[in-house]
Amino acid sequence: MPSFRLSALALALIVSSAHAEAPVAGKPATEITRERNQAWLQRLPFSDRADFDNARRGLIEPFTGVVENAEGQPVWNRMAYNFLDGNDAPASVNPSLWRMAQLNNIAGLFEVRERVYQVRGLDLSNMTIIEGDSGLILIDPLISTETARAGLELYYKHRPRKPVLAVIYSHSHVDHFGGVRGVINEADVKAGKVQVIAPEGFYEHAVSENVLAGPAMMRRAQYMYGALLPRDERGQVDSGLGKGTPSNATVTLIAPTVLISKALETRSIDGVEIEFQLTPGTEAPAEMNMYFPQFKTLCMAENATHTQHNVLTLRGALVRDSKVWAHYLDKALVRYGDKAEVLFAQHHWPTWGGSEIRDYLADQRDMYAFLDSQTLRLINQGLTPTEIAARLESLPPRLASKWYSRDYYGSLSHNVRAVYQRYMGFYDGNPANLDPLPPEDAGRRYVAAMGGAEAVLLNARQAFSVGEYRWAAQLLNHLVFAEPNNEAARELQADTLEQLGYQSESATWRNVYLSGALELRQGVTEARSRNGAPDMIRALTPSMFFDYLAVRIDAMKAADEDLLINWRFTDLGEDYALTLRNGVLTQRKDSRHAQADINVSMTKALLDRIALKETGFLKEATIGDIEIEGGRLKLLKLLGGMDEPNPQFNLVSP
Repeated sequence: MPSFRLSALALALIVSSAHAEAPVAGKPATEITRERNQAWLQRLPFSDRADFDNARRGLIEPFTGVVENAEGQPVWNRMAYNFLDGNDAPASVNPSLWRMAQLNNIAGLFEVRERVYQVRGLDLSNMTIIEGDSGLILIDPLISTETARAGLELYYKHRPRKPVLAVIYSHSHVDHFGGVRGVINEADVKAGKVQVIAPEGFYEHAVSENVLAGPAMMRRAQYMYGALLPRDERGQVDSGLGKGTPSNATVTLIAPTVLISKALETRSIDGVEIEFQLTPGTEAPAEMNMYFPQFKTLCMAENATHTQHNVLTLRGALVRDSKVWAHYLDKALVRYGDKAEVLFAQHHWPTWGGSEIRDYLADQRDMYAFLDSQTLRLINQGLTPTEIAARLESLPPRLASKWYSRDYYGSLSHNVRAVYQRYMGFYDGNPANLDPLPPEDAGRRYVAAMGGAEAVLLNARQAFSVGEYRWAAQLLNHLVFAEPNNEAARELQADTLEQLGYQSESATWRNVYLSGALELRQGVTEARSRNGAPDMIRALTPSMFFDYLAVRIDAMKAADEDLLINWRFTDLGEDYALTLRNGVLTQRKDSRHAQADINVSMTKALLDRIALKETGFLKEATIGDIEIEGGRLKLLKLLGGMDEPNPQFNLVSP
């Protein structure tokens, strides 16, 4: 019988629990890389230290230690990044990225303004603490229970130990809700002592985003966040939005008790008035900004941070709408620009001063509008995604000179290609690219056309020697896919990707390049078994489970076996009519087939236990807790023959 566990369920950010054992050490930067990185010091205003002042402003106590889980394993280790403190950028790190990595290293408890505090640098995101009249309002309790609990305890060291009366989820990404059980318990929520507030659509998107393509997203996220890389100047130095993601962590979810459903909605919580501004379809499908009029303070969730964000994240997701993103930034500027004296977000450090806030919001608006309008302009001139990325080498000069518009997390290059994808899809209009050969087949033919493996290696070595690393990477990719056991090709490709990583301003690009280099040298790290997040699995609706089962059926193997299945969940009082036809499983909620081949009856609670590997489907069917009428063997054969996702598939080789 298959496991029903959804291995990547809402965990595409929690990728560092399978660190490679003793990863192969990176090689030094070449002289060409050193020169190119040194040139960045003349390109950007490094003498401007205002961000460092702002990142330290209001610091009450720095965090420089380690957060452990209940088993004594490290979940978060700030000391791993001590190599960044007080040092100039080495040749192996782009100076602009090094600067951001140092800023994100400023961790601890901060006073944003009276009654508004933030815990920053205890994982990828921030936890904001608002002091009400008698208790606390928490915004975004980090990724894990361990880091959230440690952050709240850091606050309590310096402020009165008031109870948490409300938790607000600003949006539906796991780094903004996963630690909730570290700061509140569900019994208090059910008793009405604690409100959990979220934007409309939060729960569905929080649970569903990483289900169907979860294993693939998980694998690619390992590259994006540099999960397997050492923390040093030749490895992972930052993630752009923050330092990185925790390992050995506990991810949780408590369902919202209050949903914000109006475009603008004002609520008073423990004497604190909050105006919620819904911003659906921006950085997340369900997201909202918040304005606190008595504090003249604006929270921009993750809609405005100190970096260019992703229109399409490198781990994979649905393409975001940069036009809608710009629209909601403008609405925030119009509504709050003349009111706010402080602006904070759930990543990075705050912005103080009305003029600075207005410029910041206007620049962020213009940046996302630029991505949309200029990509469309070049689409309508007939340019392809790669050509558009090459043409749009920089934002307009005033925007490009602002540190908060730089490519630390998203990048201009991959964002404009994402905009192209949103409007035009995968096909660039050239018939030669409509049905290309797969990489292994194409690789063999390219290598043969270029005169064989030695000729390709010679050309690649020449390209590497003069710093043409992008071209060398393309050449060597064909050879690696044609001859995956060619050690000379793998080693030179690793060297090439490494230098591209060292030069990258984007933390995510650096992590991707260096992760590829590591795996070419060391091989793919073996997947480690681990449980999914129980709260997330229990939150799955039956429809989500059946959708996940559908993507695990090999349609060609099942194409000859048609089945009609009625599936009832007795504790929910819900019926589902499933149809297997042409190898495809479809479903209808609140429906039953008049003449079903199989009738299944069980509780949703039992399905959750099976998904969590606390028991098995066959065992429960045998002892009678799952009732199956008719076609029992056919059902067990169907479930037993499902594909298992490959959590550690190859990326840089066949």
